[in-house]
Amino acid sequence: MSSRAGRRERSVLVRALRLWRTRNPQTFTEKVRYKMLRDHRPLLVTFADKAAVRDHVAERIGAEHLPRAFAVIDDPAALLRLELPERYVVKPTHGSGAAIVVSPEAPADAELPPARWSWVYRHVRPEAARPELLVGIAEHWATQLYGQGPNREWAYGRVRPRVIVEEMLEGADGGIPDDVKFFVFHGRCHFIQVDAGRFEGRTQDFHRPDWEHLPLSGGPPWIDPPRPRPDRLDEMVALAERLGEGTDFVRVDLYLLPDRIVFGELTSYPAGGDSPFEPASFDAEFGRPWTVPRRYR
Repeated sequence: MSSRAGRRERSVLVRALRLWRTRNPQTFTEKVRYKMLRDHRPLLVTFADKAAVRDHVAERIGAEHLPRAFAVIDDPAALLRLELPERYVVKPTHGSGAAIVVSPEAPADAELPPARWSWVYRHVRPEAARPELLVGIAEHWATQLYGQGPNREWAYGRVRPRVIVEEMLEGADGGIPDDVKFFVFHGRCHFIQVDAGRFEGRTQDFHRPDWEHLPLSGGPPWIDPPRPRPDRLDEMVALAERLGEGTDFVRVDLYLLPDRIVFGELTSYPAGGDSPFEPASFDAEFGRPWTVPRRYR
């Protein structure tokens, strides 16, 4: 048997073992892994594609909720020809967890990461975001097949690698706004996660849709003092539920700006099926509203 055939056979055996192990999921993380192995609908590819999802969002809730896109490019070298404002964000379309945020408010000593370590968030000033460096980072992104870890995030492997350049969103204080994440099961929101201080002093809090704070930790500390209930929370929940229609689960990320609610992303596989829950009992609680289908159609 050739080594190539052996690898393929082992891959089949590994997949069969994982299918067997996830056949009766109960907790949230178990159900995410169940979905990762079995849900191969084109809808999930649309969710994962940061460019293609824009049409889906515009159809469901209106284009006014999209961040402005300055460009969607196939060739990273096209970044050299763009005329960009002093505030913008550069992201790969085929993955999650990577973005270069450019604004004058970034720390003066912040620098772009080396291209080979560029699948990270970084906030830099315009003078640090030299076009040739951005091109190198984007070229590295294009070579990466995202989500191929132990649980394999299938949908990302079907997305054409491109680069999207969007407006930088600003919160009420002029800084980067809180990332508000809605866990939508069968078209209904049951939990809300709020991440703040992405580049410094990160906090993370979990709430129910009525804004009851949950005694749950996903790693980062809770914000202190507690944040008040957002003025437009009900509207945000309604938008998230409309975006979550037609699937058993999706996490909908939104931003509340002073003048509008803006779409962030749709995530079918939070943390790649390895979301931390402390205490662990919340893993079961998050899984309770989710009835996974025997077969995805």
